[in-house]
Amino acid sequence: MEKEIVIRTEELTKRYGKQTAVDRLSLEVTEGEVFGFLGPNGAGKTTTMLMLLGLTEPTSGTVRVCGYDPARDPLKVKELIGYLPENVGFYEDMDARQNLRYIARLNRVPDAVSTGRIDRLLDQVDLAKESDKKVGSYSKGMRQRLGIAEVLVKEPKVLFLDEPTIGLDPDGTNRMLDLIRGLSRKRRMTIFFSSHLLEQVQRISDRIGIMIRGKLVAAGPLAELAQRSLGLEAGESYTLEEIYMKYFKEA
Repeated sequence: MEKEIVIRTEELTKRYGKQTAVDRLSLEVTEGEVFGFLGPNGAGKTTTMLMLLGLTEPTSGTVRVCGYDPARDPLKVKELIGYLPENVGFYEDMDARQNLRYIARLNRVPDAVSTGRIDRLLDQVDLAKESDKKVGSYSKGMRQRLGIAEVLVKEPKVLFLDEPTIGLDPDGTNRMLDLIRGLSRKRRMTIFFSSHLLEQVQRISDRIGIMIRGKLVAAGPLAELAQRSLGLEAGESYTLEEIYMKYFKEA
């Protein structure tokens, strides 16, 4: 059975004056897939994500998220997606539960539905015992975990994550990665995430995309990229760092 294409771009381009930030990007991401999006600073990753989220319009080309154009149908797209930026903002004088309740109401989730959902999410991100504390007192790691709960409270179909494990200790990192993987496998949620931590990307990604100087230089399953870039056969060992550096040097 063919999987639904949830994210599709065709010749997607973004220019700022004479500078091309994203150069004719054509990409597909399917339902339930964990797609790791890599590249050095200035490669065009953030600009691409902004176009997928409908926060900036492309210069040319097309983009569809769940079948909708983010620039033309921003409200419809926002109903179907969740976005966790690197630095998450909360109401500091409210506790975790109050913040989640507020977000649920903004997304028109009835209190009768959100109450149980919030309890489950706080437990899932290991904040149930801290839920009555003001968020202003939270550590970076706690805020990151609350951010995951916040984007999941409306049960999105697609989740965009920007450096989701920043500020987490090793145990918290493992929990976060397991949670991301579980959302893909158990809920068929599509995960599009950007990170500089290549070992973590390798651990949970179904496919990888590598952007360099605005161009998508590689995209595919890790084993396929290893064969293509390093000439390795099935069963031979490799790391994502080796693959990434090969493409980086060639570009």
